Parts: sequence; C-alpha cells; structure tokens
Amino acid sequence: MPKASEIKKNVAISYDNKTYIVKDIERSVPQGRAGGSLYRMRMYDVVSGRKLDETFKDSDMIDLADLVRRQVMFSYSDGDEYVFMDNEDYTPYSLNKSAIEEEVLFINEETHGIQVVLVNEAPVSIELPTNVELEVVETDPSIKGASATSRNKPAKLSTGAVIQVPEHISTGDRIKVNVEERKFAGRAEK
Repeated sequence: MPKASEIKKNVAISYDNKTYIVKDIERSVPQGRAGGSLYRMRMYDVVSGRKLDETFKDSDMIDLADLVRRQVMFSYSDGDEYVFMDNEDYTPYSLNKSAIEEEVLFINEETHGIQVVLVNEAPVSIELPTNVELEVVETDPSIKGASATSRNKPAKLSTGAVIQVPEHISTGDRIKVNVEERKFAGRAEK
C-alpha cells in the first residue's frame, strides 16, 4: 500500500469502497505545521464518473484498485445492452446503455481503439480514442466558397449525435470528431 506522496496521476485507487482514477494532484506545504505536505487529489469514480476532491497527508496509506483496461471492439446491441468483444481472447463484455450513454453517440462497428474498464473483472465503463471517424447523414447543403468563412451549422452523424461542422461539409462526408470536446476535428482521410 503506497503513501499519498507516492501516488501519481492516472492511477486507480480504492477509497470509501469505490474505485477512483486520480486525474490531478496538488501538493501544498502549510506554514507553521509540524506535519509534512498535503496532497489534494481530484478523482473520478470509474462507475459513475462523479468528481471527488479529497486531501491526504503525505503519510496516509492509500489502497491501489484492481483496475484493468482491455482493447475491445463494438460487437452488437441487444435492447439496452451493448456488447463489446475483447480483441485478444474474444471475451464478450456487456454494458448497460445507461452506464455508457455519452460514449454510445460516438460508437459504430468501425470505431477502433475502444477500451473497456474492468474493476474486479466486471466491466464498468468504456474509454474511446480521442478522435473517431463518422459519416454525416443529415446537414444543410454546403455553400460554394463557404470554406473561407468560420460559420458553423448543425450536422447529424450516423450514430445519431449532432455536432457543429463548418459550412463546407455536406451530407455523405466522413469527418473526424473529437470525442472529449464533441467538436469537428477535420475531414476523414479516404
């Protein structure tokens, strides 16, 4: 069990019977205190995604969590259940739509680089690559010469997500989408 001072970013820890990913650490040394440093950690629950800010003394012992990430590909959906297949041993992992409803908007059969997050060998969430390629299925017609302007228009993608795209993008184009920012990231390479 490591001390709080030994914890690094992106480490999975177990705290209050929940598993968290440490995303940010701030170290402070209070003046006039006989003790050592304080470590303020911003953590996210791997199941719910809820944020938690907690402060630990440098000597506090912290439990590391049993968290595993596996490369998977989307296989199929059955009602509210989404099934992902492990790329190495073909183990199916089933997740309820409510647990991954934000990510579902950017997943199709062609999406590569998906990882399933396992806690105690049970799937709890998925992580998508930074950019995914999707097809525009519905948008206003493109305007000739519009590529020089910086105006945007809404576009519906093949997965049902709606994002803002430049005016020169038209229905049928394949584009890259930044998943974290939910923004247009360029045309997809053919």
